[in-house]
Amino acid sequence: MAKNLSIKLLLVVFSILASCSSTDKIAYMAKGIDDNKALTDLENTSPALKSNDLLSISVSSLNKSASEIFNIEDSSVSQFAITQGTVGQVSGYLVNNEGFIKFPILGEIKAAGITKDELSELIENLIVEKELLVQPIVDIRYLNYKVSVLGEVKNPGVYNIQNEKISFLEALALSGDLTIYGKRKDVMLIREEFGLRKTVLIDLTEKSFLKSPYYYLKTNDIIYVQPSKKKVGSVSNTPQWLSITVGALSLAVISIATFVIN
Repeated sequence: MAKNLSIKLLLVVFSILASCSSTDKIAYMAKGIDDNKALTDLENTSPALKSNDLLSISVSSLNKSASEIFNIEDSSVSQFAITQGTVGQVSGYLVNNEGFIKFPILGEIKAAGITKDELSELIENLIVEKELLVQPIVDIRYLNYKVSVLGEVKNPGVYNIQNEKISFLEALALSGDLTIYGKRKDVMLIREEFGLRKTVLIDLTEKSFLKSPYYYLKTNDIIYVQPSKKKVGSVSNTPQWLSITVGALSLAVISIATFVIN
């Protein structure tokens, strides 16, 4: 009888310890849509170029020597890039405050407001119209496509994205994921569009997030993981009472376990 009571008490203690953290509060996308088909219409449109985008633009054609004039590196068109604590200087075509780039021979070209593919097609058409090249191919890539992840993550920082496509979850993975103290229901996304900065709160516990227009990030997006009340409290006096509670429970577990064995 005593042993049965002791075993029950032991199970109660372990249940209390296990209840300190709920998987529903920690797991991503644990709630919401159950039908996977509902997630297939996720939209991933190419973002429009904007001021301060730094672009690499290369032109090629069957006439290699004629194409070289468009691929002259301009050391005056550059910016400093900061990535995870390192600083470097990169060169490229900067979209100015008026939304234009200065391109060899063609002069100023409006870039802001259109996608990379549209700008590529525009430059190709201008080259053909001026009879400078036959069947030119224009390749454009971002040089400063970056996202920042801050707050309650293991490795906060600024991350350069080479393939120019990254999802919200991939950015969190780059940062080492949220700490146990990160608020998964109120992750803040800061995005600047058309000169206006806006903030959006993301609930990572909802599957509907996969259909959100903010699932795929844009260049210069900032993710900020807010600390939970548990973390805020731990900065003050939480460690003291928590250590006392854990210590008392540990002693109880050891005492009961010893009694059961004997």
